[in-house]
Amino acid sequence: MKKGIILKALSGFYYVEDQETKEMIQCRSRGLFRKQKITPLVGDHVEFLVEPDGNGYVMDIGPRKNELVRPPIANVDLALVVFSVKEPDFSPKLLDRFLAVIEMNQIEPIIVLTKMDLLSEEERQAIDSSIQYYKQIGYEVIETSSKQHAGINVVNDLIKDRIVVICGQSGVGKSSLLNAIDQTLKIQVNEISKALGRGKHTTRHVELHKLSDGLIADTPGFSSLDLDQLEAIDLSQCFVEFYERSEQCKFRGCLHENEPRCAVKAAVETGEILPTRYENYLQFLTEIKSRKPKY
Repeated sequence: MKKGIILKALSGFYYVEDQETKEMIQCRSRGLFRKQKITPLVGDHVEFLVEPDGNGYVMDIGPRKNELVRPPIANVDLALVVFSVKEPDFSPKLLDRFLAVIEMNQIEPIIVLTKMDLLSEEERQAIDSSIQYYKQIGYEVIETSSKQHAGINVVNDLIKDRIVVICGQSGVGKSSLLNAIDQTLKIQVNEISKALGRGKHTTRHVELHKLSDGLIADTPGFSSLDLDQLEAIDLSQCFVEFYERSEQCKFRGCLHENEPRCAVKAAVETGEILPTRYENYLQFLTEIKSRKPKY
């Protein structure tokens, strides 16, 4: 039995990189998986067989440390949350939404700010308090400029030996960031964009691409950023500074909304928690509570 990792899933086939030879083997999954309602995912560590006729079969799937639904990918080590500071302008509300979805999936997020070279000194000062706040609550924030190659080596080092997803809204410079890391990737990035379903008639698939001794996937599924998998009681666990204070609240299961003696609301009043981040939390909470129940 051979061992490997699934790098691509397309039309019922799984493309597995052999752990020893690094050869890519086209496999189907064994029928037992379908009966057990188990679907192999990109990022899975698997055992597979290659028949004499050359056909490969995924025989066993290793334990998963996490699993994304959209896009379907497993064992993600890191999420690069890419946001531009200008063109489009930096949006803390959208960033908080990305962070909540990523924290929900128990993936380590790194905030990557692009286009830093476009900011005037005045504009820089205007967003600096927000940047410092995210650092203060424990997030690593990397400031980059693909044109000036600033911060690129830091991102490059983070990718090594990891499965990484890169996410962010259109136009923030994700492709430019990847090209700055690996200048031979330019054509490949364009192909990735097409393959990931940007066009109407393009086949959607998920694929991990080798980059800086790591594996990286663009994640179009994150663009929807829905909170469907989150219950109201779980949302505060996705806001790291809320979760840290929740044990000090009077009521167990406090939603930090209208409850008395809430440690989170007290921290907002003293300025320990950024008021705008708390407002974003309340908006997400309202969204979750007002959605239609699942049947």
